[in-house]
Amino acid sequence: HELLRVLDRPEIPLHTNGSENDIRAVVIKRKISGGTVSDAGRDARDVLLGLMKTCTKLGVSFFAYLGHRLGIPTQTAVLPLPDLVSQAAPA
Repeated sequence: HELLRVLDRPEIPLHTNGSENDIRAVVIKRKISGGTVSDAGRDARDVLLGLMKTCTKLGVSFFAYLGHRLGIPTQTAVLPLPDLVSQAAPA
């Protein structure tokens, strides 16, 4: 049933090229730097990279999003990420 979901949702790609491209930067950085020192560092890197990739796909400035979430007063307001994703989802 899951394999045939694409028939109901034609916007789902039939390949994983997009996902593989999303993690390519992490793999290259890990190979060059040797990875992170701690599990907490790895988790932080993964969370920020995920946010950055999501913001890029939604056409939102990652730094504006992060600045607004951190409460920097000079940043313009940016909607919460779930709202941005919902707005970008096809109807």
